[in-house]
Amino acid sequence: MTIDNHKKLVTSCQRGDTQAQEALYRTFSPKMMVVAMRYSNSVHEAEDILQEGFVKVFQKINTLNDHSKVEAWIRKVIVNTALNHSRSKLYMFPMVEVHDDSFTTDRDFGIPSLEVKDLLQLIQSLPDGCQIVFNMYAIEGFSHKEIAEELHISEGTSKSQLSRARMLLRDKLGNRKGVKYG
Repeated sequence: MTIDNHKKLVTSCQRGDTQAQEALYRTFSPKMMVVAMRYSNSVHEAEDILQEGFVKVFQKINTLNDHSKVEAWIRKVIVNTALNHSRSKLYMFPMVEVHDDSFTTDRDFGIPSLEVKDLLQLIQSLPDGCQIVFNMYAIEGFSHKEIAEELHISEGTSKSQLSRARMLLRDKLGNRKGVKYG
């Protein structure tokens, strides 16, 4: 689907056209389901996030000004829905605050190539706090400052959760392959 088609679809959705809403959902729901799965522990939970997210998309579609960025806007709505869904169960692994400016900020986690389903399973196996911070930082591209603001935690806690997630992922990969990374 082209950007022009996206613009027409969004414009129709903004007028309340239910067929356009269905078409928008069919167009973007497969990609957004992948996003929802990264923030959930089950397909059922991801489906709930996806449905709730698309309800919000259709409620707020009139606020979308740049129709060429509809996919990014929908992704943001789905991520925020997933974060809101997770806040009630969010448990940040207790760690010492990190105030060291030399803390690594590279996004290369030293994780070898994996099938998407295998990587998704590994991410879903992380404790909730680690999973959410890892997703936001490594996949969505949030900074630690943005994560801290979004989750109402300190930047040090965000860094600690990311560090813990990296360690757990490397350990899980080592157990799968009989190799230690890092």
